[in-house]
Amino acid sequence: MWLKFRKVTQLFFLCFTLYSVNVIAQDKLSNLKENNKKEVDYFLDLIASSDRVVQGHSLSYIEKNWKPEYEIMVLELMYFNSNSDLSLKLSFLLQKKTGKQFGFDFNAWYEWLWNKEQKLLANYDYFKAELHKYIDHRFEKYFLNRQAGSIIRFDEIRWGGVRQDGIPPLRDPEMIPAKSAKYLEDDHIVFGIEVNGDARAYPKRILAWHEMFTDDVGGVPVTGVYCTLCGTVILYKSIHKGKKYNFGTSGFLYRSNKLMYDKATQSLWNTHWGKPVVGPLVNKGIELEYMSVVTTTWGEWKKRHPNTTVLSLNTGHRRDYGEGIAYQDYFATDELMFNVPATDKKLKHKQSILAIKFLEHPGEELAISVKFLKKKPVYPYKIGDTDFVVLTDKTGANRVYETKGTVFTNFDQQKTVTDNFGGAWTLHEDYLENISGQKLQRIPTYNAFWFGWKAAYPETKLIK
Repeated sequence: MWLKFRKVTQLFFLCFTLYSVNVIAQDKLSNLKENNKKEVDYFLDLIASSDRVVQGHSLSYIEKNWKPEYEIMVLELMYFNSNSDLSLKLSFLLQKKTGKQFGFDFNAWYEWLWNKEQKLLANYDYFKAELHKYIDHRFEKYFLNRQAGSIIRFDEIRWGGVRQDGIPPLRDPEMIPAKSAKYLEDDHIVFGIEVNGDARAYPKRILAWHEMFTDDVGGVPVTGVYCTLCGTVILYKSIHKGKKYNFGTSGFLYRSNKLMYDKATQSLWNTHWGKPVVGPLVNKGIELEYMSVVTTTWGEWKKRHPNTTVLSLNTGHRRDYGEGIAYQDYFATDELMFNVPATDKKLKHKQSILAIKFLEHPGEELAISVKFLKKKPVYPYKIGDTDFVVLTDKTGANRVYETKGTVFTNFDQQKTVTDNFGGAWTLHEDYLENISGQKLQRIPTYNAFWFGWKAAYPETKLIK
């Protein structure tokens, strides 16, 4: 239902955009002298003008001067164009020049293009800014004069179908005591966090409509980002080296992963990496610290944390917050809404994995199948010089703790973990503790869909 709403909304914006562009562009085009036209203007004329003479002249120029740098621009014009006659001409031109017969299969075009060396005009950023600003004027700033400094492929930044904060983040949302959450059943999925003893639950049925929350939890400013497309909920500290960043939903994707933006600079941030990838903050040594999130059931979470608070239905927005409503069609199949350059069939696209990475060990990212871990409640492993153990409870929720040489042999899947000497350790969200008071700290992790994690970390190791 939400996916249908998105498609209808996207179509509405495109029709409205093209009408607005046509009205605005006529004066501009009439005053534009041919000898002052830049290469990119011929592409912009195709969306800015409904005049067939102008369109024909532009198509003729593009065909005669064809180069690989034109491929992404023609593809994006096809994607956004509502003029069926022009779209057909663009499609025929693209197929003729590339030798590929993908027609209007946009995912096939994008996958083919993204698996080649990126070739862009020097002012492709201007084209991309002009193309998208008519959907939302704020989009212009994401791209204009930011091409050269981007650390991700500029042609892989794809509009997700909504305006800036069109999926509204929850800012300082109302939290209520567990006993007041009458709308939740014990088997409903929640994302649980605990910061400095402050335990909170964010039901999937609510967060899927908002995909982001900003708040202070346990005295720490945090940003929680839920990318419904790639199945990740990642919790970041919003402060880095004394500076607080205020994030929102950009409306764009990179490899089917939500790109967030910071309000001060409108830089785009990769939510898997926790760092800016386009804009003035790139290469400034900024990488947010992330914290653990556990995906579990409401019944299990409140049993472990009777004093937890949970999101109220009083979000300030009107949505159908019923269990399983948001993204119902998307979660029901293994199909992708937005494709990635390549997929790996070692697991199904949307099979859940436990994502483990250490900033001090780049290039050693690890994915462990959640199905695999359900069969192994105690699973020890090592990355670099860090030994850890993955503990999986009866709901399938995963928690990871450093071991520092301790060998664990049993987990009752509730609160008690036993080491190889028979010593008992009590499981807390932040640490394991034995009767002597020794503590082993929690290692931040989160769950993700296999395809999204693999797209973000192509060299990841997989255990299944």
